[in-house]
Amino acid sequence: MNLHDQVYIKLQRHLDRQAVGFPATRSGAELKILRHIFTPREAEIATFLSYKLAPLDVIYDRVRHLVASPEELEQVLAGILKKGGIEAKRENGQMLYGNAPLVVGMYELQIERLTPAFVRDFKQYTADKNFGLEFLGTALPQMRTIPVAKSIRPQHRASTFDEVSALLEKSDGPFVILDCICRKKMRMEGQDCLMTERRETCLGMGSIAETVLMSGIGRKIARAEAEAIIAANQNDGLILQPSNTAQTDFICSCCGCCCGILHMHHSLPRPVDFWAANYFARVDRAACNGCAICTRRCQARAMAVPDKKKPARVDLNRCLGCGHCIAACPQEAITLEKKPAEVKPPETREALYDILKTRRQGSWGKAKLTGKLVLDMIRTGNTDLLK
Repeated sequence: MNLHDQVYIKLQRHLDRQAVGFPATRSGAELKILRHIFTPREAEIATFLSYKLAPLDVIYDRVRHLVASPEELEQVLAGILKKGGIEAKRENGQMLYGNAPLVVGMYELQIERLTPAFVRDFKQYTADKNFGLEFLGTALPQMRTIPVAKSIRPQHRASTFDEVSALLEKSDGPFVILDCICRKKMRMEGQDCLMTERRETCLGMGSIAETVLMSGIGRKIARAEAEAIIAANQNDGLILQPSNTAQTDFICSCCGCCCGILHMHHSLPRPVDFWAANYFARVDRAACNGCAICTRRCQARAMAVPDKKKPARVDLNRCLGCGHCIAACPQEAITLEKKPAEVKPPETREALYDILKTRRQGSWGKAKLTGKLVLDMIRTGNTDLLK
């Protein structure tokens, strides 16, 4: 093991102690990911950051043995930021910097730097059980699903954090739109999206938008264009998945054919246990004619028509309450139902990360999670996770 290997291992261990873990794997794919983004010197400096963003002078006090001046440190951090290795925002006239998680974070910031080698290493890493247990085992999900506008009725009394129009209206901006990295990755592998031909579908807001713009990617847009793009995403049948916070930093618009998060959903025996969602679909069996339009619209694989022209069924283990089946049903035979206990997300991403940090699972917690997944596979008969 040379010195360069040691500094990447040091960074991996440091990132694994943050709010969202970055566990080691037998393959070492996590170190390859870090090498794609950080030089050895940048990796060393990144170990002195935290998920809590800090100003330059505070960081300089930690790393003055590695840089000659605050100005040199600022240049180094700007270089890492350009490569999507850290987050940053401007607050009260000064820049703040901090570590970014892999997902959602460093991976998405590689949209303009995506290479076949990075895609290969990322797929190997995220397919490893250590990553899976870390991602699924957080105290709160990192992402959630909200209903499309056409599925919400006044009687739902939807909270503002579950209405996409309210999330956009509440944000002070800036707004930035960028290509979906999952669809770009699939195109690199020779597969086109089955749901949309449009590429600019992922929306960043607030501090995430600031990081994206300072990284030199994406396109700054006005609120009106953001609203129009989100409306088009809904019309294309894409699932709205914002950050699991009341003050939303991003809204992903996802499809079952390309989205890595939904691929994980498909493989789980009871994925609804790992998703933040306040709604589910219900079929009026008397009104449903079994046309199966809902099954083609559903990206969560929750809708099924077992027999031709028989009523559709909803798998409540899989339904995320996205509302697309409601919007698409010509018979108006499906309704959106609110779960008995509404779950309110933390107000900000900082608050979410604080919860994740203080409630990190140890080896016993991950063992319990493994046991739950095994029992769920037995109970549901869905063993896709083993593949």
